[in-house]
Amino acid sequence: MPGVAVAAGKQRFYIQHMAPSPRRIHRLLPLLVAVVSVGCRPADPDLVRIVSSLPRTGSAKHQSDTLVRGIRMAIEEVGGRVGRFRVEYLDLDDSTAAAGQWTSEAEAANARRALQDPDVCAYIGTFNSGAAKVSMPILNLGDLLMVSPANTAVGLTKPGLGMPGEPDVYRPTGRRNYARVVPADDLQGPMAADWAVKRGVKRVYILDDNEVYGKGIADLFDERCRELGVEVLGHDSIDAKAQEFKSLMATVKAAKPDLVYFGGTTQSKGGQLAKDMAAAGILADFMVPDGCLEQVFIDSAGATNLEGRCFVTFGGLPPERLEGKGGEFVVRYKKRYGEEPEAYAVYGYEAACVALHAIATAGSKDRRAITDAALAIRDFNGALGHWGFDANGDTTLRTLTVNGVKDGRFVFEEVLDEADILPGPAPSSPAPAADAAPAPTLP
Repeated sequence: MPGVAVAAGKQRFYIQHMAPSPRRIHRLLPLLVAVVSVGCRPADPDLVRIVSSLPRTGSAKHQSDTLVRGIRMAIEEVGGRVGRFRVEYLDLDDSTAAAGQWTSEAEAANARRALQDPDVCAYIGTFNSGAAKVSMPILNLGDLLMVSPANTAVGLTKPGLGMPGEPDVYRPTGRRNYARVVPADDLQGPMAADWAVKRGVKRVYILDDNEVYGKGIADLFDERCRELGVEVLGHDSIDAKAQEFKSLMATVKAAKPDLVYFGGTTQSKGGQLAKDMAAAGILADFMVPDGCLEQVFIDSAGATNLEGRCFVTFGGLPPERLEGKGGEFVVRYKKRYGEEPEAYAVYGYEAACVALHAIATAGSKDRRAITDAALAIRDFNGALGHWGFDANGDTTLRTLTVNGVKDGRFVFEEVLDEADILPGPAPSSPAPAADAAPAPTLP
């Protein structure tokens, strides 16, 4: 059966697309010992290190800058200490200058580095869902807590909603160590289609970047459109390395859609598509997911090409709508950095707060104890409000917002509520996994 190749140390092994069996776990134990022991130095009993792995080079740097700022703010607010431990933060880059974006090699190297460092107790990342697929099985071998502030691909956590074998393929030990503080695309993709229908959209043309996140959310949007009776005129995957898409836009224009939907990011040419749409004289609205919710997207597309016609969905509230601890975070961020935080800054902050809370709850550097403490969170009073993790490691937050573009800036449009979904076969989250352990009591 085909497998996913995962680099570990100097070895390369394959994890089969099926639930882990005791026999296969037994075969992996020697590898686990090798991975953890190679290159390790003695642990510092009074130090815990938190690592992040984000695209720090190339076109996603602006977005990852805001995430890193949020992480640093969380650590600074506890005075760089949690319990008896002092906290160090290591900002790792999973992109390269040559690629201009994240690479499998860089992400795997970061995961191995974190796994082999006995002082690393939490791994914050990744930004890209495709990168998570690389590091998740590596970190799982050492029960190292992985908290993502940005991954939204459904297959990372939700049984039956992703590719065959997901998410078990990312858990060679059979145990969970991954969680995310942002809602997954089983909310964002379908509810974007509901929103479009309520605006009177009857004909859509769908594009995606053929990547894990982009194609995944575009497929969910496509499926929901068909359920609601919206005519899908076409669904094409673009080559994100192309410089322009003029010939594609001629095809889109001839189809006469009410809306063009792009599943992708700024880095996979969301802005260029908007620019080419305008140049081709396409009058349809343009809708994109949260991977384009950054000022760089507007700058690359040209503000006039988006004015009043571009809409961006986001799993959560924009910074200006945050209240309570979230509103306080925004005030502190503006004071510290002299600018408004972009949408994902608070998610970097919240992911770091989860890691710090878990370390404090565990009271030790035992990675399994720290991971269990994080996954047991059921009522977390954080910057995103009151929320918890479900049995799959997904946030219980289910808020979706739509933002438009006006005067070269994103502007809040409305909050979408699951209670307002249109009649028809609606998406549903899978039932909690049967092997989920009961949550320990939190202080």
